[in-house]
Amino acid sequence: MKLTAVLPFCAAASAAILPLYKTNIQQVLSSDSSVSGAPVGPEGLRLVETAPGETAWISEEQISQLRRSGKKFMDITDYQALGAVLKSTNRPSVSFPRTVLHKEKVNSLLPKLDEANVRKNLEGFIAFPNRYYNSDNGKRSSEWLQKLIKDTITASGAKNATVEPFPHSWPQSSIVATIPGKSSKTVVIGAHQDSINQFLPFLSAPGADDDGSGTMTILEALKVLLSDAEIAAGNAENTIEFHWYAAEEGGLLGSQDIFTKYERDGRDITAMLQQDMTGYVKGTLDAGKEESVGVITDFVDVGLSNFIMMVVDEYCSIPYVKTECGYACSDHASASKAGYPSSFVIEAAMELTSSVIHTGGDTIDTLSFKHIMEHAKMTVGFAYELAFNKFA
Repeated sequence: MKLTAVLPFCAAASAAILPLYKTNIQQVLSSDSSVSGAPVGPEGLRLVETAPGETAWISEEQISQLRRSGKKFMDITDYQALGAVLKSTNRPSVSFPRTVLHKEKVNSLLPKLDEANVRKNLEGFIAFPNRYYNSDNGKRSSEWLQKLIKDTITASGAKNATVEPFPHSWPQSSIVATIPGKSSKTVVIGAHQDSINQFLPFLSAPGADDDGSGTMTILEALKVLLSDAEIAAGNAENTIEFHWYAAEEGGLLGSQDIFTKYERDGRDITAMLQQDMTGYVKGTLDAGKEESVGVITDFVDVGLSNFIMMVVDEYCSIPYVKTECGYACSDHASASKAGYPSSFVIEAAMELTSSVIHTGGDTIDTLSFKHIMEHAKMTVGFAYELAFNKFA
């Protein structure tokens, strides 16, 4: 079917969201979805959460309508137990540094960030027609990305760093790269690898900005961190993990799967940073505003976000701008729900971010690689400072 034939149908469908089948969130959360007997809804419907405690059983078509309308959501159908441990225990709060302590070392690493390398890697990544998580393209693009990460680790010579797939019940796997430290306390840096066309999932969706830019931003940061002898040798105080999540566009499915397991396993995640869209600046410049890094301030850990603002001030050549994105706007929401301190940094104030995401127009020519490099600087500074931080 031609796209021109699809557009009128989609516009009409998105204009009238079908009635939602509501459920009691307290009833849902009282059951553990990791065992049999978890609450299930009407056949063919999915349980989505659009705000804390606001859930509804809806169809796949209604989920597509939510996506086209720009409404953020978590598909919690299979992850209704996420956050159960938090509710039953008193997990201690985490304190973050109030000043940078490794400025000399970080500044020695930042020149190693390679803009041309990021562009080359992104060009390869967006060569797939789309990276829809429930498709062969989603599977193949994940395998391609995992090989690229593995090659990056191998080229670094780091003996302890590893990369492994995190399989799910759909074709695309998430990917976890680990740099072990002296403790099991773990700093997580994430991006999502999937892309989707809002009209039909199998249409063109290069996803250069959403989230190819974030994917390659954190990969470049991983490469540079591994060039540090102390980190590569495992001498940092804390472990660092890099995550590339599958199925973010499906309702944060991949990150929910991972953080459900981490919560169940008692993993000590001290900080989580999500980078989702790091390259579009035209909206900011057209509005006559200063190019900046967007630091999300709603539904995040305040202390961690304040730390990130300090890192931007110290290591970036552009300022930050405080902005909000609403509930469940990216994978940090899964970490938050599990009770872990999480944060989210984006390319600009939310209202000035790319308007062509989830379409065939999300292409590499819409991006500023100089801006992507500012996000990479922030990521290296964030990771290094927290890798050597002695958390209580």
